[in-house]
Amino acid sequence: MIIRGDFLTSGRVALLNLPNSITLSRIACIPFFMWVLSSSIFAPGQQELLAAGIFILASITDGLDGYLARKHGQISSMGILLDPMADKLLVAAGLILLVRYTPNLMPPWIVVLVLGREFLITVLRSVAATEGFAIQARELGKLKMVLQIIAIVAAILSHRWYEWNFFGFILGLKLIAHISIWFMLAVTILSAVDYFVAFWSRVDHSVNRHAASKKTASSTPPTA
Repeated sequence: MIIRGDFLTSGRVALLNLPNSITLSRIACIPFFMWVLSSSIFAPGQQELLAAGIFILASITDGLDGYLARKHGQISSMGILLDPMADKLLVAAGLILLVRYTPNLMPPWIVVLVLGREFLITVLRSVAATEGFAIQARELGKLKMVLQIIAIVAAILSHRWYEWNFFGFILGLKLIAHISIWFMLAVTILSAVDYFVAFWSRVDHSVNRHAASKKTASSTPPTA
């Protein structure tokens, strides 16, 4: 009983370590973000600033949990599973809400392409896992995530403000939103192609390796 209790206690500690807790907090931010962006109880401007602030804060935790997990050696199976899921849920919530919130900036077909890319990569990762190999995160995928954050935040803010004037420096929110959304779409498509090429290369290498091993086994003469 003591051994079992110690095992369960250590399991809870591993489950609720700091990186995993930060990841879970990012997931917990999603319904609050959705409520703020779809609510009508906030004054003009407050809604956009609060929603953008929540989204930025949740996005910052994406890099923080991974950094802490690597620094303290707390990389766990739960963290590996939850981290990309939290990212996808956060981005999906932002994009889907923006279809209703700013339809002139975020038409449905863009959201379908972006979320379709995420679905495709998830399927490819599952297939790769069943084949016994993994594909590391691609640089284009990291850039895509950054552009998604910029595009969503800019689109939220541009719903209320066309531009901000900082002591004579004009920050065109609407222009930034348009540019970042189209860059996000382009990088999304390119990253999907890049990931698929990497996946196909690994599959082709795996098939050739298995074929070579079978050929070697068949050509080996039987021993007495």
